[in-house]
Amino acid sequence: MRREALKALAEGTPRLVRIVPDTASSETRHPGELTLATSCPSGGSLEIFVEPRLPKPLLVVFGDSPAAHTLVALGSLTGFRTCAVHPAARTEDFSGADMVLSGLDLSAAAPGSDSWLVVATMGHYDEDALEAALAYPDLDVGLVASSRRAAAVLDALRRRGLPDSTLARVRTPAGGTHAGSQEEIALAALAEVVALRRSRHRPASEAAAPDGLFATDPVCGMAVEVAAARHRLDHADETLYFCSEGCLQRYR
Repeated sequence: MRREALKALAEGTPRLVRIVPDTASSETRHPGELTLATSCPSGGSLEIFVEPRLPKPLLVVFGDSPAAHTLVALGSLTGFRTCAVHPAARTEDFSGADMVLSGLDLSAAAPGSDSWLVVATMGHYDEDALEAALAYPDLDVGLVASSRRAAAVLDALRRRGLPDSTLARVRTPAGGTHAGSQEEIALAALAEVVALRRSRHRPASEAAAPDGLFATDPVCGMAVEVAAARHRLDHADETLYFCSEGCLQRYR
């Protein structure tokens, strides 16, 4: 259960663990589900549902433009913690934001692995905002700008000494579109963030687990996780796995 709980936290998705007396059914696997046989003499069954409770993802939006305000509002509606960043920002100007930063220092927001940054400064301090965002090496950044404006901004950052490998993390135009109102561009930019986040946090399928994930204790019949097994014995050109020292000694 500890292993399955850690998987649920890592993948951000729930899991169902079945513990049943029928050994044959222990070999059945489905994505997000795991069935194991029990050696308990009572013959009882358990179904344990593991649901991860994770912090909300962080959406950091640079700018005071209509696109920036729309991104903050939509981010709050779609389950993000939102942080509005603008050199002269006031809390009352971004009523829907969870955090408002006056300036470009993001340390108070503490961006992490599940943070998403969009620069919607619309030609005002684009270079400064991007440089602040790109200071976090694990994050990519969306830039709301035309192709011509984006090229000029990236060239300016190149002259500041930012390497091409860093500038390659900038997605432009954010949302993949130049058309429409600023509100529509904000919607497209957020949709792109949601799609990227889902693709990067896609849970691994149990069906793709390597063969031999579990072995059967030859004494008590319990399923033993091979990778974590502490008690094993090489015998007759094969390795046997045991749930405990007691079973190992009985077999010997």
